[in-house]
Amino acid sequence: MSGNTFDGLSEAAVLRALSNVQEPELHKDLVTLNMVRNIQIEGGEVRFTVVLTTPACPLRGQIENEARAAVAAIPGVSRVTVDFTSDVSRRFSRADEPLIPGVRNVIAVASGKGGVGKSTVAVNLAIGLAQAGARVGILDADIHGPNVPLMMGVTRQPVKGPNDKILPPVRYNVRIMSIAFFMSADTPAIWRGPMVHSAIQQFLRDVEWGELDYLVIDLPPGTGDASLTVAQLLPSARAVIVTTPQDVALLDAGRSLAMFRKLNVPVLGVIENMSFFHCPHCGERTDIFGHGGGAAAAQEQGLKFLGSIAIDPAIRLGSDSGKPVTIANPESATAASFREVASQVAAAISVANATEDAPVIIS
Repeated sequence: MSGNTFDGLSEAAVLRALSNVQEPELHKDLVTLNMVRNIQIEGGEVRFTVVLTTPACPLRGQIENEARAAVAAIPGVSRVTVDFTSDVSRRFSRADEPLIPGVRNVIAVASGKGGVGKSTVAVNLAIGLAQAGARVGILDADIHGPNVPLMMGVTRQPVKGPNDKILPPVRYNVRIMSIAFFMSADTPAIWRGPMVHSAIQQFLRDVEWGELDYLVIDLPPGTGDASLTVAQLLPSARAVIVTTPQDVALLDAGRSLAMFRKLNVPVLGVIENMSFFHCPHCGERTDIFGHGGGAAAAQEQGLKFLGSIAIDPAIRLGSDSGKPVTIANPESATAASFREVASQVAAAISVANATEDAPVIIS
């Protein structure tokens, strides 16, 4: 920095003030984390940029308030403007992970059983991250039951680019790939494990994903071939577990968690779907499948509880129409809950990138 000064104010004074502001989840100050850039001083006005580790940062408001207050306390400061940008960190690109070199983070969305709304969560998670400003792709790895193209409202087949790689269709600022693009609706994929492995490998290796902050992978339910393939091909992947509050779903979620741990895939946390129902007429809340099971399971396993999603007919309508609720009803409480889950997932990744033993690249 240039050491810009005006009437006793200086960049050094601003940095000293901001060195007392902690990043709430990384537990280090903004200056140590190199999150402060472009300090400008004009008269008593101070302007600077804070570089977040994700555009979906759930604590942006807290960081802004504390940074503004710290600088405003410097004698002579009359006005403080805080700008934000983001630079998503990534885990070290290992030699055994050449398939998707432009992808910074992989989020595998899993469930122990079917029927818990895993694909719905994966789709709205991807859209929520994109709405926050991240570069996002989604891979439908449920080879036997692909639903992502329907939910995203995409019917056209992908085409090949100039380098003979497949160009994924883009919808709602999310790049999409699925086996459904290459099969008719009434043709089942009666494939054994090696074919599933080969298909997922091809969708990673032969698709032009480009530069992505997050690649969301919608896994099939259970602990089968697709999950094993993702763990083998993408050792830097991390998983989130989707469950409902009922005991049988939580039991199967535990099996899924045990599988990822056995495969050395870090689990970011648990998302509880179909958590409750709010009557649109009387406003009464009903816990149809029980209450608090996902949060309790996360606490028991030492995991972060990433949030809960209500039962809402708009979710089903959006999925069937190709306009997920985060697109069709962006101001609704349900859409807000999906965006909050997306923020919590992004924050968990940022913390993991900053604290794990594996090297981290921040460009």
